[in-house]
Amino acid sequence: MRTKIVAGNWKMNKTYQETKALVKELKHAVKEIELDNTRVVIAPTFVNLQKASKMTKNSVIEVAAQNMHQAASGAYTGEISAQMLKSIYVDTVILGHSERREYFGETDELLAEKVNAALDNDLEIIFCFGEVLEDRKQGNHFKVVESQIKHALFHLDSAAWSKIILAYEPVWAIGTGETATPEQAQEMHAFIRELVAGRYMSDVAEEVSILYGGSVKPSNAQEIFSKNDVDGGLIGGAALKVEDFSAIIAAI
Repeated sequence: MRTKIVAGNWKMNKTYQETKALVKELKHAVKEIELDNTRVVIAPTFVNLQKASKMTKNSVIEVAAQNMHQAASGAYTGEISAQMLKSIYVDTVILGHSERREYFGETDELLAEKVNAALDNDLEIIFCFGEVLEDRKQGNHFKVVESQIKHALFHLDSAAWSKIILAYEPVWAIGTGETATPEQAQEMHAFIRELVAGRYMSDVAEEVSILYGGSVKPSNAQEIFSKNDVDGGLIGGAALKVEDFSAIIAAI
């Protein structure tokens, strides 16, 4: 049975004080939710990772990083390595987010290097991918997603996939208020699972969790999560509000 996951990407939001308050509230809210085969993950900004990690140590909430550099160390001003994350007990990292691709020029080839570095340090990866609106309108969305997954992940052996979580995020639905219909989400998630099955054994495809990200909110979460191949969500703005995020967790 695939693990259900609700992950909150906080992006560049929340000060140290605000992070403490939000984590405290979220810990209390999650206690009231019956979690059955479901993981809850939050990804604060780098400067607040250690505090969040300490605060969630004895709770069901896990902490992930939003990014990492591919090198182990060196003259890379402002960057963070996998070993640094491990040293503060952060065991999961988000890679490939559309904002990293768009604003910081991250390519599939670079992401393959980051994936390798994360796995070399026994980090779990939430790997993001998805098409822009133009690709969707032109009918190229399947080709774009296939290319992103193949070039960044298909060099891995099947054993490595125990550390991979996939997150489909149609770029046109991130922070826009637009959302793929549950049917569109299911169609793409089924395609992704078939793609993985075609490269690896079918059991690898059946076991990998595939999350949907793109303006998920309490009002649409249950319908999206009800689809067979949707195993949870990577949540943006709604993850910054305890009431909304806890409602999304409960919806799964």
